Amino acid sequence: QTVSINKAINAQEVAVKEKHARNILPEAGPGTRTQTFWSVVNRLPLSGNAVLCWKFCHVFHKLLRDGHSNVLKDSVRYKNELSDMSRMWGHLSEGYGQLCSIYLKLLRTKMEFHTKNPRFPGNLQMSDRQLDEAGENDVNNFFQLTVEMFDYLECELNLFQTVFSSLDMSRSVSVTAAGQCRLAPLIQVILDCSHLYDYTVKLLFKLHSCLPADTLQGHRDRFLEQFRKLKDLFYRSSNLQYFKRLIQIPQLPENPPNFLRASALSEHISPVVVIPAEASSPDSEPVTDLVEMDTASQSLFDNKFDDIFGSSFSCDPFNFNSQNGMNKDDKDRLIEQLYGEIAALKEELESFKAELRGRASELEAELAEQQHLKQQAQDESEFLRTELEELKKQREDTEKAQRSLTEIERRAQANEQRYSKLKEKYSELVQNHADLLRKNAEVTKQVTMARQAQGDVEREKKELEDSFQRSQEQAEVLETLKRELAASRQELQVLQGTLESSTQAGAEQNTRITGLEQERDRLSQAAERHGEEMAALRAELQQLRDTLSHEQE
Repeated sequence: QTVSINKAINAQEVAVKEKHARNILPEAGPGTRTQTFWSVVNRLPLSGNAVLCWKFCHVFHKLLRDGHSNVLKDSVRYKNELSDMSRMWGHLSEGYGQLCSIYLKLLRTKMEFHTKNPRFPGNLQMSDRQLDEAGENDVNNFFQLTVEMFDYLECELNLFQTVFSSLDMSRSVSVTAAGQCRLAPLIQVILDCSHLYDYTVKLLFKLHSCLPADTLQGHRDRFLEQFRKLKDLFYRSSNLQYFKRLIQIPQLPENPPNFLRASALSEHISPVVVIPAEASSPDSEPVTDLVEMDTASQSLFDNKFDDIFGSSFSCDPFNFNSQNGMNKDDKDRLIEQLYGEIAALKEELESFKAELRGRASELEAELAEQQHLKQQAQDESEFLRTELEELKKQREDTEKAQRSLTEIERRAQANEQRYSKLKEKYSELVQNHADLLRKNAEVTKQVTMARQAQGDVEREKKELEDSFQRSQEQAEVLETLKRELAASRQELQVLQGTLESSTQAGAEQNTRITGLEQERDRLSQAAERHGEEMAALRAELQQLRDTLSHEQE
């Protein structure tokens, strides 16, 4: 099994031989484990040789499909390592890098699907009743199972398309060793895709019988896209000479199924992939080496017979007439002796043949192992050389980055100092702004109060002007009264003169004089009151003028 693993998984860009892959399968049979497979694989430089990793994916895929369920149980622990390896190979955009990355993703998806759905065998072969049991007759389970099959089939189709994209289809790539190395794993992919397509069709018909059509619009769109891809890939594969002698690829119908019509399920034909008998397998080896070994052994036997009995016996050992002086008893004894020696020689010959076969097998295995170790050493040397160059490049990049980092740190420090200064200046400006806002508020308040005081002064000024106007009017009245008083005094003087000169004035004259004197007294009192009021108004007006002048200042 170790020899078969090393023969199947090597760095030569040729397809994995079917017989080597079959010899690995018994290790994963019932009651056994896959420690031997993984112990050998873990010693292989899968991360350093893309072809080696590609052929590992092929063999592991076949183990998952055709091996016992223990293969999955014992391989789950390596799922994270496969994911890391997939990410690593994904950085290479040429050669087998992308192929290995996508194939490893497919294997991880396959392991996750079968772990989550243990009712599905590795080869995905199930009856309709088993398919119903897998969903436990629950529409929610069928819905989720369909989504998982879509994801599963999507990974298969991605690998399919990536392999075809990596080949130059303008040449007969399917007859070259390099082309067959890339195409060989697609046989497992075709087998998986045929079952996944069949199950998705049946599940979608079942879902459409339970759920509204609008709810399943996304499922129909995704199925239609995968249907077109799978139909094209099946058609292109069936035209390749490599597949024609190894597998019969079914063709999908011209139009996708109409899930909105329940009766269309009866029109669905499950695609069946047919693999011809193993006798027609192209990897059968000639057996001329065993024929040559038998011929060499026979020649060796003849030489040894001549050494024991002489060359005469080799020509005609039973021609006793040519032996003179021999009686019948001697001849019988000689014949018996010869029969015994012949039997012993036959046993020795068989033992020698078995020893030669065993030694040849050991030498062949040792030679294969030495070649494999040599190839591994070359691959590791190439990988280490590439890694060293990458490390040198990374070191140069690191030094450049370090210099850039130093310059950035210096600039950052300068920017930090500038920022600190700007921050202090900003704080100062904020403080000044706050002070100005407070002063502005105070000035605004003072201006408002001054405006109010000015309004009050204006109102008082207007009132004083009105009062002054009234005082002027009263002064005019007072002047008029003064003039009347003067006239009355003059008249009184005249009357007094007349009274003194004329004694004949009567009681009417005295009465009139008395009335005039009273009138005079009344006018005098009124004039004094008006004079006092005028003085008070002048004083008040002067005070208002002083106040106004002070407010204006």
